[in-house]
Amino acid sequence: MVAMFRIAAIVILIAFALDLSGTCLSAEPRNFTPQPATGLASWYAHFSPGIRETTANMERFDDRQLTCAIWDVPFNSLIRVTNLDNGRSVVVRVNDRGPAKRLVRQGRIIDLTRAAFTKIADLRKGLIRVRIELLDTREA
Repeated sequence: MVAMFRIAAIVILIAFALDLSGTCLSAEPRNFTPQPATGLASWYAHFSPGIRETTANMERFDDRQLTCAIWDVPFNSLIRVTNLDNGRSVVVRVNDRGPAKRLVRQGRIIDLTRAAFTKIADLRKGLIRVRIELLDTREA
């Protein structure tokens, strides 16, 4: 009985840790809505804390590619991300899940790779106001 309780506690802790890190094991989005949205975007790179070698769809992570992490859009979908401060935009492909849930609650809607972020803003900005628009939904 004690062993089963310990196993259940470990499973709950692992599930909680995965949710806090912003990692999603499911390839299926929960609340897919193709409407344009505005919010904050950040960038991540291979040297960022907590970044794994593979993305949520099991591709090798490459911060030189024009890809992104977003929660509720199917993998391989194309999204136009427009910087609301300067009007510059980039088209990215969804291959990861994020930002971390605690950051989503603070207004962050998408994480861009380093390469994608540099197309629309200076990396030193860190966070920028963006509009995202779904261009194409592809099979995962």
